[in-house]
Parts: sequence; C-alpha cells; structure tokens
Amino acid sequence: MATTQQSSTKQEILEYLLKNSQATAFDLAEVLDVSPQAIRRHLKDLEAEELIVYSSIQVGMGRPQHVYQLSRQGRDRLHKGVSDRHGDFAVSLLDTLAATVGQDQFKTILQKQWERKAQEYRDRVGNGALRERVAKLVELRKAEGFMAEYHPVDSPDSTQAEQFIFMEHNCAISNVAESFPTVCGHELEMFAAVLPDCTVERTHWLINGEHRCGYLVQARK
Repeated sequence: MATTQQSSTKQEILEYLLKNSQATAFDLAEVLDVSPQAIRRHLKDLEAEELIVYSSIQVGMGRPQHVYQLSRQGRDRLHKGVSDRHGDFAVSLLDTLAATVGQDQFKTILQKQWERKAQEYRDRVGNGALRERVAKLVELRKAEGFMAEYHPVDSPDSTQAEQFIFMEHNCAISNVAESFPTVCGHELEMFAAVLPDCTVERTHWLINGEHRCGYLVQARK
C-alpha cells in the first residue's frame, strides 16, 4: 500500500511539473498536501531516475532554493507513456496503408477518419452551454489518454464573446503525430467541427517543441 502511494505521489509530482514547468519542494508539498520531508524523498528518487533536474536560485539572504523541472527523459515518459503501447503498431499500419493505396487515397482515408471522430464527439458533447460542451470534450479526451484541461479566459470587456483555453499537456498519439504531422491539422479541424458555433485557434503545439498543445475556443457573436 505504501509503495502504491509513493508511486502515485511521484506521478503527481511529474504531472504537476509538466503542467507548471517548474516548482520548489515547498510548492509541491503545499499543492499535493504532502509533508516537505516526504516530497524531498520523492524528488531525490525522481532525480536518481533522471526524470527531473533542478537549478538553484537565490531568494533574499537565505539559502539558495532548488527549483525542479522535468528532464527530457521525464517529459518523454509522460508524453509517450500511453501512446507507446500501441503507437509503433499504428505508425507501421499507416505506413503500410500509405504505401498500398497511394498518398491521395491515404489523405482521403485520414480525412474521413477525422470526420467520423468529429461526429462521434459532436453526438456525445451535445448542444448545451459552451462551458458544458468544452468540459465534456475535455473528459472525452482524458478517457483517451490525453492529460487535458480547460479554463475560461476572463475579459474586462463585458461584450467580449465567451472564450476558453483548452489544453492537452501530453499527446496520446505522439508516435503517429511525429510520423504523420497532418494528423494534428485534422485534430484542429475536428475540434472546430465539434464546436461549430465557435472559432478554434491553435495557440501551442507540442510538435513545435512547446510544452503542450493549446487551443483558444471563442464563441461567435
């Protein structure tokens, strides 16, 4: 039981660093509601596994603080932990399909696949308030292995259309996306089709070396 709790806390540390880029031991202890001593033990283990790294910063006249971040290896583990199970097979299958039917037919097949997926999401998301639909879309993506979340964009202008930032901190299909980047373009089109009364704009892209995929969803006036 204790080992399971330790594994769970370590995973929570990694996920927090993925979402927030960096944190001190005190930050992590406070957010995860774990004692600073326990957090430091977990951080030491994660450092030994080369999943995190730290830098020292001077704050006031006290001792330097360690600020922790994911290492490249830690980031890769979170990004690819889900996708690696079936990713290699999927890439191989798509390579074979492209070679068999030709590029034009292959593009048509991918187009039909994202249209089918968009319709499935649309049916399950429904026609409620925009916040409810974005929340349902996030839950659907989580069920598929994406570390997804959303938050509203506050605007001082009361006439501004409702806006949300929709983020995915990992890619559950990273193997496929790296070999077939057009899949990411289809995902953007898919989200726009699921929310037809909105504009959907990509703000961040993992393939471009950023820490997440992000989309700005804005209701049309």
